[in-house]
Amino acid sequence: MEKIIWSTNFAYALGLITADGNLSPDGRHLAFVSTDIDLMGTFKKCLNLKNRISLKKSGGYSKINGKKCYVVQFGNVKLYNFLTNIGIGPNKSKTIGPLLIPPAYLADFLRGLIDGDGSIGYFMHPESKRKQFRIRITSASVQFLAWLRKRLTIQLGIKGSIEKVVRAYQLNYYKGDSCKIVRFMYYSDKVPCLKRKYDKAMLMNARMW
Repeated sequence: MEKIIWSTNFAYALGLITADGNLSPDGRHLAFVSTDIDLMGTFKKCLNLKNRISLKKSGGYSKINGKKCYVVQFGNVKLYNFLTNIGIGPNKSKTIGPLLIPPAYLADFLRGLIDGDGSIGYFMHPESKRKQFRIRITSASVQFLAWLRKRLTIQLGIKGSIEKVVRAYQLNYYKGDSCKIVRFMYYSDKVPCLKRKYDKAMLMNARMW
């Protein structure tokens, strides 16, 4: 990428980087890791990258939940500096906080974030014993999730809740609030996304309404 301009594709890629990206301390190199080879291709397309996708063999997890991990590594000082300026830096997992994401691109950023560090599905309510639609976003930084929760409250009028889990925190949305997020993120069937999560979200949203 030669020039940094906010767009649907760029904001989505930033969401993926926030979830599963890594910035090297050298001030130049970046990497994106995923177990989904199609998502790797979408990431490259969004940033117009020509770099090769490789199997991750060292430097952390080479497998996640038994699945092989893929990685694309590339150098771009301009993008690296841009990311640090908006709040995404090296060793971001526990230190990331509020980000400078324009309101017009929050939906695309959120979609990338959920495709990387989120889940879309049902859970069994402990009292009613009924299935409820739920969207979860996981992060090691409670400050980041608090910022995201506030942004979604402002733009969508939804509340959400943050809970502590093993070695991380989760931002949870249920029932109608989950449907609002689905309609917000997938405002078009042409936007870049992880297809299996899109299909699940559309199915669940249809069942709710």
